[in-house]
Amino acid sequence: MGEKVKYHGGHALCDHPILRRWRNEGRLVWICPETSAGFPTPRPPAEIMSGSGDDVLKATSNVLEDNGRDVTEGYVAGAQAALRTARTHGIRLAILKEESPSCGSEVIYDGSFSGKRKKGRGVTAALLEQNGIRVFSEDRIEDAEILLKKLES
Repeated sequence: MGEKVKYHGGHALCDHPILRRWRNEGRLVWICPETSAGFPTPRPPAEIMSGSGDDVLKATSNVLEDNGRDVTEGYVAGAQAALRTARTHGIRLAILKEESPSCGSEVIYDGSFSGKRKKGRGVTAALLEQNGIRVFSEDRIEDAEILLKKLES
């Protein structure tokens, strides 16, 4: 949404016409799980070490910063904050930032801090999906719109 919440202090504005229309219609609620959990901006890069967000939620994997600090607890807290927000607002679908250890819906970094990606979803994406909230990346907004039309018909 253009807020400067990315780990490096920048933003990842997605200026998609559907998002602009939804914003004008008052349909959007935005949250950054990491900042909701108290992480600063900027902050060290973090990646899921093995598996995906589902494994983090099962406590079989961790989220580590590139300096080795374990930040798993904060990522889970951020995911829980996002779920509370979604429930408060009756949200049934979410558009999340791909590749993020929180928000990646199809692709995340592989845990090596080498820029390599793998299939998987982040902690927030996993928790939302586990609770019946469909998650889409910024590259699949058209698919989200199709689902929204079905949900509203």
